[in-house]
Amino acid sequence: LISIFPEISDGAPNGGDSKKLRVEEAPPSRVIHIRKLPNEASEAEVIALGLPFGKVTNILTLKGKNQAFLEMGTEEAAVTMVNYYSKVTPLIRNIQVFIQYSNHKELKTDAANQRTQAVLQAVSAAQSPGSEVQEVLAAVSSPVLRIIIDNMFYPVTLDVLQQIFSKFGTVMKIITFTKNNQFQALLQFSDPVSAQQAKLALDGQNIYNSCCTLRIDFSKLVNLNVKYNNDKSRDYTRPELPAGDGQPSFDPTVAVAFSKDSSSLLGKIPGARLSSTISSVGALNPLSAAAAAAAAAGRVALTGQTGSSGVLLVSNLNEEMVTPQSLFTLFGVYGDVQRVKILYNKKDSALIQMSESNQAQLAMSHLNGQKMYGKIIRVTLSKHQTVALPRDGLDDQGLTKDFANSPLHRFKKPGSKNFQNIFPPSATLHLSNIPQDVTEDDLRLLFSNTGGTVKAFKFFQDRKMALIQMSTVEEAIQALIDLHNYNMGGNQHLRVSFSKSTI
Repeated sequence: LISIFPEISDGAPNGGDSKKLRVEEAPPSRVIHIRKLPNEASEAEVIALGLPFGKVTNILTLKGKNQAFLEMGTEEAAVTMVNYYSKVTPLIRNIQVFIQYSNHKELKTDAANQRTQAVLQAVSAAQSPGSEVQEVLAAVSSPVLRIIIDNMFYPVTLDVLQQIFSKFGTVMKIITFTKNNQFQALLQFSDPVSAQQAKLALDGQNIYNSCCTLRIDFSKLVNLNVKYNNDKSRDYTRPELPAGDGQPSFDPTVAVAFSKDSSSLLGKIPGARLSSTISSVGALNPLSAAAAAAAAAGRVALTGQTGSSGVLLVSNLNEEMVTPQSLFTLFGVYGDVQRVKILYNKKDSALIQMSESNQAQLAMSHLNGQKMYGKIIRVTLSKHQTVALPRDGLDDQGLTKDFANSPLHRFKKPGSKNFQNIFPPSATLHLSNIPQDVTEDDLRLLFSNTGGTVKAFKFFQDRKMALIQMSTVEEAIQALIDLHNYNMGGNQHLRVSFSKSTI
């Protein structure tokens, strides 16, 4: 085998580094080399590392060397996997493993075929309920995670969980409760892949140093029913939900609460510093985490706090393409955008002022990590309270725009149906206000001209509304930016929003 796969270690225990171990960087390949596997690691657990990124077509495990080769269906899937695990530590049974490209372009040894085809077929067919293969299948089919916090020395709030887990995808709903004297939570992502990635990266990790350990598995539920928005439960897609009897209403300012003497917050909870793993995820900074925990525990006086504004900082924008209008249209799906400022000295970043802080929280939850003009954007709460307009007579090249009086605000009317139709970005778009003489072919052509591919289309019975499905979420985002409020003639403007339905 060493002659076939020269990457394999010849002498170090656990596949460790040795003089004979060749780990020079290989060019991209759909075959992934995984080193330093735990002794008890199963083929199903190795396959689970690759499942979130695409089809796994072959695997070769070398138990004596604590190594494995994983063949992905495409090189693109392998590249996505390697890039992801360069930022997030890959873990099997809470032990770090090492991932790199193999020098080989495919696996075709007899050993690989004999050992793995049965496992791969079982993963596809789910023939053995209750087995580790079945667990892998469950892992990629449910967007809901069950989270238990062990050794909870410091309080862990719903907002802290949202900040940590939103690094891996759009967090839609969270329910927290106490069972068997343990703090637990159910957390729903917008898709199962995000849930799988979060579990792989966070299971067994501490939120704070030496305490608050995350124990994560998959829930049998596929959708959470949240009735109230308060400090126990939250539906980020429905900010209009009531708080419930005797419960404080949802106030996002608590999640990022800072007192004037914010430098002393860490001292208020001795030792409440984020673990290195959680810090490396990039979801939280130590001050905001400690502030949120302290605020929830009532240990820090919140008088005089600046609180959370409705201003978002959006970074990693495509500076060649982005405009204040495009940001207004996209972020306007989740709230009424008041002002947009693209930063003069850093044009890949912008400040967006929403009309309310809960709208900013909602937009951040849904849009952080989405692709806009080919780049994955990052959305965080800004320290600014407002977005300043340019001084009179000062030309800022159109980088700042005031939308306060825009007629396109979706949520200005109390009780508007738009409050019930807030959904995460999806490949399927809901169209309304369609003129009677506009045909399916007209709309297919219009949406194809945004640079995407129309996969499916369906008129509602009255033909004033329709669903149109693009091939990717990114294409749908682009189409919404380009065509929301598009003049269809006769002063009828098309309305476009994300849909929860598929065609």
